[in-house]
Amino acid sequence: MGSKLSVNSHRADIIGLTYIYPVLSRRAGGLSIGINFNTNNTCNWRCVYCQVPNLTLGAAPAIDFALLAAELRQFLADVLHGDFYDRFEVDADKRVIKDIAIAGNGEPTTLKEFARAVGLIGQIATEAGVFPASDYVLITNGSLLHQPRVQEGLRVLNAYHGQVWFKFDSATEAGRLLVNNSGQSCQAAVQNVLTASQLCKTKLQTCLFDFAGRGLPESEKQAYLAMLRQLKDHCNVRQIMLYTIARPSVQPEAAQLAKLPVEELAAFAEEIRQLGFTVSVSG
Repeated sequence: MGSKLSVNSHRADIIGLTYIYPVLSRRAGGLSIGINFNTNNTCNWRCVYCQVPNLTLGAAPAIDFALLAAELRQFLADVLHGDFYDRFEVDADKRVIKDIAIAGNGEPTTLKEFARAVGLIGQIATEAGVFPASDYVLITNGSLLHQPRVQEGLRVLNAYHGQVWFKFDSATEAGRLLVNNSGQSCQAAVQNVLTASQLCKTKLQTCLFDFAGRGLPESEKQAYLAMLRQLKDHCNVRQIMLYTIARPSVQPEAAQLAKLPVEELAAFAEEIRQLGFTVSVSG
């Protein structure tokens, strides 16, 4: 008997596999099958809201492709033909594979053989009948999308009608440093969004929260709206996913973080819609 799946837990070890883990996703609205390349809990950023324990700076380790393939085939068979939903007490209206999401315990594009892994997952999910009915998603901070090997992975993702969920939490240099511990400039990030959108369907994913009682500063809102105006003029990105924190951070700043009121999220979402974007909100 498994433990009940919850949107409040994204543990990558919940079913005892190395690369595969199930998630009840608020944003997807059902079962999301997570793929974790960063089994060593490494990332090239350190977001203050991150739930990964013992997070270290670095890249994903070399992947065992045979194990990844075996685990994915095994898990898909369990979900599609076994009693997975019963064991994990998944509500009836959530018993659908909404997507397979490359995410996990760090930045997945740090994997050296990223494109090969994207292709293997796509092939197996197609053979199992999961694609094209379910979505194929890459959740990324986008910081490495200027690299040819990562761009090749996006071309493969696009071949399976996949999409990029590009993390863009702040459009100010100070905000990116504070929230993501990222030294990458806003302009470089915008350029990477443009690159992603040319290779694959791309959405922006933005986490907003109250940091140290400051709420959502007006300066951050205005910078974000200005960034969207720039994007609108130069690419076809039109979908924004706004959300606030749902699970406790394990980073040193955790005690300073609080959910942003859903009313505040909704009000900001309306400002974004006025620019011509479609916005979803998860409170």
